[in-house]
Amino acid sequence: MSAWILTIGVLSLVILFDLALAVARRNKETSMLEAGFWTVFYIAAAIIFGLLLPIWATKQGQQEFFAGWLTEYALSVDNIFVFIIILGHLHVRKEKQQLVLLLGIMLTILMRGALIPLGAALISRFSSVFFLFGAFLIYSAYALAKEKGDEDEWKEGRIVTQMKERGISTFTIALVALGMTNLVFSLDSIPAIFGLTKNAYIVTTANIFALMGLRQLYFLLEGLLKRLVYLSKGLSIILAFIGVKMILEALRGVGADEVFGFKVPEISLGFSLGTILTALIITTVASLTATRGVAGAE
Repeated sequence: MSAWILTIGVLSLVILFDLALAVARRNKETSMLEAGFWTVFYIAAAIIFGLLLPIWATKQGQQEFFAGWLTEYALSVDNIFVFIIILGHLHVRKEKQQLVLLLGIMLTILMRGALIPLGAALISRFSSVFFLFGAFLIYSAYALAKEKGDEDEWKEGRIVTQMKERGISTFTIALVALGMTNLVFSLDSIPAIFGLTKNAYIVTTANIFALMGLRQLYFLLEGLLKRLVYLSKGLSIILAFIGVKMILEALRGVGADEVFGFKVPEISLGFSLGTILTALIITTVASLTATRGVAGAE
């Protein structure tokens, strides 16, 4: 319990500091240098936390954290590209973007704070829920793989349209749009991390570290929107892999050690971490290589 209190207390202070910084600089644009510094800072903080984790947890907990954090961070990068499209579509001023982003990210943390205990309760009471989670992730992977990834793919919903018609401020509309988008993305990310670990502490910290610093990462990745063309494909592979892993675990959970004469394999955490890393590295390198000419032309 002391680890929980200390960790959540420190992370809350960091988030409050980030909020205060965003409010203080709400009328200023975020420079690439500033965005780069804080992005590296938050990534380094997550890595240091993971490396020190065995001191108060376990070696397995460390592997689970890194697998979960990498998966959630990769999904968050995909979220950011949608945020870029939404804020551009709504014509939110540059100097106002960082505050609406931070408030949207804090709203995401609250949403996931409610969804994580719900997911943990479902798993503890119904082990067969892994079949449902696994199938949902495989479907999500299929839908993600089919995405064309063009810049105009986001279409405002009825709520956003009605808010515009009533003259509600662009800032409020953007915040609501980001909130609704975050809720949809959370439905993918929460089952995904439960496919890697059932430890509520690891699930919570991996999610928070993946969300911290996204405001700065937004401004850093804004120019890469056209370059990471295969990101959705890499994420679809990761989600499909975790979905299959969950279904195999669910089969073993109900005592089905063999299916059609074949032994149900057990996928190790080390193999999972390696698969996630490999998918992200290949996706990034392939994307940057394929779009090298585009970047040069710009």
